[in-house]
Parts: sequence; structure tokens; C-alpha cells
Amino acid sequence: MRVAVRGDAEPDEVWDRFTTPARWPSWAPHIRAVTCADARVVTGTRGHVHGPMGLRLPFVVDAVDHPGRTWTWTVGRAIRVTMVHGVEPADGGSRAWARLPALLGVPYLPLLRWALARLVRGAN
Repeated sequence: MRVAVRGDAEPDEVWDRFTTPARWPSWAPHIRAVTCADARVVTGTRGHVHGPMGLRLPFVVDAVDHPGRTWTWTVGRAIRVTMVHGVEPADGGSRAWARLPALLGVPYLPLLRWALARLVRGAN
């Protein structure tokens, strides 16, 4: 399943927000903090996302295409989920999108749309 949201932020700015783990909590309300050695995601980046109620999930970045503005990561322990993210230019701003397994997408969809909308918002 693919979810896309358009906003007025410039594609380069959205890409920076998407690929800088320290910035994830500023637009993803379900991420409280990120522990990661890399300032910007690259293939092989590993770390943990920290969520509400002490939730802490490991992640690994599987692939990054900085010129094409796409990246893929896998999150979780016993249940692992792989998601692909991207940014593309759109009229007067950008479009951020995520592709994820349909079974995860249904319950996660409202939160994902909200996070992507915050990601593409002009001032963040």
C-alpha cells in the first residue's frame, strides 16, 4: 500500500527531514527519540526508534538513493516491517510518500498520514 501527502515545503528540505534521524521526532508524533550513530541515513544505518510507553524498536536502513530521494528501512524485532519512503516535487512544494505492507497500513494509516502531513509542512 502506498500513501502520499502533498505540502508546501521544498523537496530538499523534506528530504533532509526524512533522512536525518535526529529530526524524526519533529514531524513523526509517534517517535519520541532516535538513537543512531549516523547524522544522516545511509545504507546500513542502524539504531532504535523510541515511541510512547517506553517502546524501543531496532531499525536498519536497507537502501538509500539520495539523488532519487528514496530510502528503505526495516523496523522491529519479532515482527519486522519493511517500508519504502520517498520525496518528489509537487506544485509549489513536495509530496512525501511511504509504501508499506497492506496489513500494517490499515491500522497505521491515520498516524502515517498525519506524520507525512507534518513532514511536508512549510515551517518545521
